[in-house]
Amino acid sequence: MTAIFIGAATAAVWLYLIAFRGGFWRVRPEAIPGSPPPRSVVAVIPARDEAEVVGRAIASLLAQRYVGALHIILVDDHSSDGTAAIAAAAADAAGAADCLTIAASKPLPTGWSGKLWAVRQGIEIARRFEPDYVLLTDADIVHSPTNIGELVARAEAGGYELVSLMVRLNCRSVWERLLIPAFVFFFFKLYPPRWVADRASRIAAAAGGCMLLRRNTLDRIGGIESIRHEIIDDCALARLVKSSGRIWLGATKDTCSIREYTSWRTIWEMIARCAFAQLGYSGGALLGTVAGMGLIYAAPPLLLLSGSTGARVFGAAAWLGMSLAFLPILRLYRCPAVLAPLLPAIALFYTAATVGSAILFWRGRGGSWKGRFQAEPVP
Repeated sequence: MTAIFIGAATAAVWLYLIAFRGGFWRVRPEAIPGSPPPRSVVAVIPARDEAEVVGRAIASLLAQRYVGALHIILVDDHSSDGTAAIAAAAADAAGAADCLTIAASKPLPTGWSGKLWAVRQGIEIARRFEPDYVLLTDADIVHSPTNIGELVARAEAGGYELVSLMVRLNCRSVWERLLIPAFVFFFFKLYPPRWVADRASRIAAAAGGCMLLRRNTLDRIGGIESIRHEIIDDCALARLVKSSGRIWLGATKDTCSIREYTSWRTIWEMIARCAFAQLGYSGGALLGTVAGMGLIYAAPPLLLLSGSTGARVFGAAAWLGMSLAFLPILRLYRCPAVLAPLLPAIALFYTAATVGSAILFWRGRGGSWKGRFQAEPVP
């Protein structure tokens, strides 16, 4: 009887997710709404020890086929690997040294995360150019030649205050192909883009690697200072903006992150850095998450071992449903469909990493990134 109850519950959850969760699993690049108007844009890039990737990121921005004015500001956050010199060399090679401003970050003040402190300094420099939009992006993002124009066109056509793209994450190694598409799947399950764009929904999210924001909106919400302590800064920014305006979140296959995840450990560390922050540093939320992941992902294959025919039917239906829902993301990442039935095992990995995130926080090593720790939330 218990097995049938669990089977009915997990099947019902997957019915809800597939049919009523904003169609999150059908995420795909959307058509561009017309040509961009000539709005001015300043791109702000915080960079700390990004020598391996920053040159390609700068080159991609300087190669934009964009009708408006574009300037790039890179804030070098105390790098020790020549990040700034490589960025400058990329601009020189493109014959566009005057389009790049490099600033050395000031010492990190109390109450700020390192990335946001660098972003804040970049935005202050950006104000001198009086741009219509500020593009917040990362040093590992290689933008397609039309990306900025497409972002501006979407913002103008839809009246959006913030438009953001989940860029295509690096997905070449065995571990990346196994684990990265699921990261995107879980992200959009948590934040269905259709609901993000819906003013009637409280769901708000953005993807920090590529966010275009109206400058006057940034001023209205109090600037980056208003989220200075946040680890999950992109979603925090989206919540602020959506409280008084429209936002949009989508996916792309053309603008990419070139940051490599060479082993399961590097992907684990990416998750563990912020997963417990996502749960509000709550032990109760952690227990609920573990239980929920067990019901949604672990239960379906385990039910196939049950002695109850009804439980096996429910389990098989749920497992088939989750596998089919996973296929569009696998196609977006050009991964084989045979990975779809492995989603329960992949979910176990993410659940363990979330527990690991809580343990790091309780040990005072939460929010680790680039040699810094944010061990506890700041009021």
